[in-house]
Amino acid sequence: MELNQFTDYSLRVLIFVALRKGEMTSIREIATAFSISENHLVKVVHNLSKLDYLETFRGRGGGMKLAKEPDQISLREVVEAVEPIAVVECLRPRKGLCCIKGVCELQSVLHRATQAFLAELDSLTLADLVKNEEELKTRLGES
Repeated sequence: MELNQFTDYSLRVLIFVALRKGEMTSIREIATAFSISENHLVKVVHNLSKLDYLETFRGRGGGMKLAKEPDQISLREVVEAVEPIAVVECLRPRKGLCCIKGVCELQSVLHRATQAFLAELDSLTLADLVKNEEELKTRLGES
């Protein structure tokens, strides 16, 4: 299983912003720290704002900060909000796409595997991802 780039960038943005502990953060700062295109991050930040994970502020001195405390942001909720988790076609909501759907064991095996993956994410919050704050800041040039 591989999360898409948009989900990866969404999690990176949340990590970076969480490390700022309420201070304003800009897209440019995140783009520089991770060597990611600012254009990609604009879309990511807009989406995270619509999902109420980030508060954004326009104008001079603007930027973004977390809309919730890191321990209130479930990794499962973020991943499920940003990316549909269906590793094969037969696990997607649309019906009738595979002629062996319902009798194929692959569907149930992958469904259980996906549920285990989501259960692991459900046990973690953004706070868990930033426990090693000093090491992360050093790698990101924030120290």
